[in-house]
Amino acid sequence: MGKKWTQLENGYLDRTPIFQFILLSCLFPLWGAAASLNDVLITQFKSVFDLSDFASALVQSAFYGGYFIVSIPASMVIRKTTYKTAIICGLLFYIVGCSLFFPASHMATYTMFLFAIFAIAIGLGFLETASNTYSTMLGPEKYSTLRLNISQTFYPIGAAAGILLGKYLIFQEGDSMASQLATMTAQQAHAYRLDMLMNTLEPYKTMIFVLLGVLALFAITKYPSCKVAGEEKKSSVSMKETLSYLASNVPFKKGILCQFLYVGMQVAVWSFTIRLALEMDSSINERMAANFMVISYACFFVGKFIANFLLSRFSTNKVLASYAVVGCLLVLYVSFMPSFTAVYAAVAISVLMGPCWATIYAETLKTVEQKYTETAGAVLVMSIIGGAVVPAVQGYVSDITGSLQFSFIVNFLCFAYVGYYFLSKMRETKHMDEGVSEEHIVGQH
Repeated sequence: MGKKWTQLENGYLDRTPIFQFILLSCLFPLWGAAASLNDVLITQFKSVFDLSDFASALVQSAFYGGYFIVSIPASMVIRKTTYKTAIICGLLFYIVGCSLFFPASHMATYTMFLFAIFAIAIGLGFLETASNTYSTMLGPEKYSTLRLNISQTFYPIGAAAGILLGKYLIFQEGDSMASQLATMTAQQAHAYRLDMLMNTLEPYKTMIFVLLGVLALFAITKYPSCKVAGEEKKSSVSMKETLSYLASNVPFKKGILCQFLYVGMQVAVWSFTIRLALEMDSSINERMAANFMVISYACFFVGKFIANFLLSRFSTNKVLASYAVVGCLLVLYVSFMPSFTAVYAAVAISVLMGPCWATIYAETLKTVEQKYTETAGAVLVMSIIGGAVVPAVQGYVSDITGSLQFSFIVNFLCFAYVGYYFLSKMRETKHMDEGVSEEHIVGQH
């Protein structure tokens, strides 16, 4: 058989290889599952280790801190080898991180669990740095943003799977953990906490088998390089020159800040939704409260399809700006409405977060010259560090105010900047169009 695609000089393909694209897109639910399991772990660890909201949010700090540290090394691996090699490295680290839950569950220390989560994040940093950019490259350039949005549509499938694994394998039936611990002696509470920690191992056993299967498929599947023609010229671009270029690129820096705040908001809302449900209704337990996260990921999934439809018909900037305005209103409702409907509003926010990551990523990448793409993609993935910062800030606000519900106001500021970012892009586009029209009129005369 002949080649099913032709690679163009700019690294893009003349057509999308369907099997390779689908297999690549199947990586997205893998980090979705890991991220949603963190939402379960935050609730579990708070009771088991008797943590403050700030301390429990360190689960996300360990997770997204790993992304931050590994993104540049991952981009260097891509530059020196291929996207496929970086993906295989990521899958191997992911498997190692899951395996570390075996000693962590026996050592029963919060620090060891954070280390295991950090190791998983190292693997995911490789996967995301490679996969997000690779998805934009696997086909014609004009459909690059749409392809990434399609790949990102797979993410909530994994996120829902992760929360279901946590719901049934980590959380237990009966009263909430806090209620049960309140009735126990010190010795009984110690034994109960150890049992609950052993439960945290179960989902990661399942993940290891899935990852081994995906790793085998990637190892035997042929992928295009999607590197710019004249690789020897491109390799002469130093990391110092690349970072200097990116540091002076104002549109790129605005995109980085937008992605930082968006990711932080998404992670913070999802991190505390289960806790919010438990706080607003003390009669439900963790397993019941986890249902709201399952619905959140379903909303996120539906939101992506709605966004794909809207983005194919309307301006990207108008769609995202509109989403941000509605998102701000919902966050205010969550923060101040003294009824359980605040939980439903927190769930509804997920519909509006659907298109944000992929759209911000692809649009920001377009502001960068092609020869700097791999490193720019890595820096964009580094902006995921927002997921380490914003949840911790929200946890701190919750601790000092004594109100988890009010702490959601932190996310209003994040969504407001996302709206400001896309509104400013709308104005820039309008001015450019007006300038082109004036030039056209002058040219006719």
